[in-house]
Amino acid sequence: MNRALAVLTGGAFLTLVIGVAGSGGPVPAVLLGAAFTVLGTAGFVLVRRDGRLGWAVAYVVVQLPLAVATFALAPGVATTLFFVVLVSQSVLVLPRPGTALVILLVPLVHAGMAWQEALREGLGLFASVLFAAVVTELLQREQRTRRELAEAHERLRDYAAQAERLATAQERNRVARDIHDGLGHSLTVVQMQVKAARAVLATDPARADDVLAKAQRQSEEALAEVRRSVGALREPRTTPPLPEALHALSEETSAAGVPTRLAVSGTPRPLPDETREALFRAAQEGLTNVRKHARASRADVLLDFADGAVRVEVRDDGTGIVDGPSPGFGLLGLRERAAQLGGRLRVGTGAGGGCTLTMEVPG
Repeated sequence: MNRALAVLTGGAFLTLVIGVAGSGGPVPAVLLGAAFTVLGTAGFVLVRRDGRLGWAVAYVVVQLPLAVATFALAPGVATTLFFVVLVSQSVLVLPRPGTALVILLVPLVHAGMAWQEALREGLGLFASVLFAAVVTELLQREQRTRRELAEAHERLRDYAAQAERLATAQERNRVARDIHDGLGHSLTVVQMQVKAARAVLATDPARADDVLAKAQRQSEEALAEVRRSVGALREPRTTPPLPEALHALSEETSAAGVPTRLAVSGTPRPLPDETREALFRAAQEGLTNVRKHARASRADVLLDFADGAVRVEVRDDGTGIVDGPSPGFGLLGLRERAAQLGGRLRVGTGAGGGCTLTMEVPG
């Protein structure tokens, strides 16, 4: 906008010089026009950059008399353009009442003419400067809209980048939980079965072979779990109802040497995939810890379908919670799953000893 007004001011001054030189007009008009041009280009840039209203008012107070004086000495197209430039600049640096005052004052330069001619010329000049003011305001709004749109696009790019980073972190955490809860669980079972087979290999080869067969089946299930995880984004994953899945999990733990009983209370109902997965993983992690750490002789799994909530509880009669390192990735992942569903996870010592792990989520 500044550049366009500077070009218009320069063109008006050049027109003024050509007109004065061609008609032998007054030289002072050229000097006044030169002063208006210098202030209207370099001076206006400084005033607009400064942004203070006082300097803007001072600028208009100086430029308006210069334009009037130049017009009085050499009336014509060139000096009329000076008024157009000044009104456009007023739109950019003055509040609207100030700009309106300048627009109303400009036609008064024709006050010395006969009233018919003054009315005609004044209305024409008024229409010109009013048109210039409207166009300048529209251009200013368009530029402001462009800047706001560019800023909005920049913020949108920042938000998109943040959302991408958050989604990446969430997906990374989800994959970590799935690896720990799925593959980690299966490998733990295989490890314990191999140890059991080695312990009886010399004395009871038939039993060792049976345990190794179970370890083989478990490793095959682990491989299938990996394949399901890899293909999770390509195909929908079908899962059995939660009571059925927990029954199979209890039988697996019993087969590994810790008799486990499943009790279901309430009326079973379909659950969202995330809710079912979280509760299953809680029971799985609890029974894995029973086999690895509890030294328990038995375990119980309770699935309770209450009103508005579903609870899974794993209890054992083992050594209970002992002081040691901070909880591992398994409990951390369970707490994250529960928090995402608006539920909670509790781990503590049971009333009769042993350890109790409970997850309760809405559902």
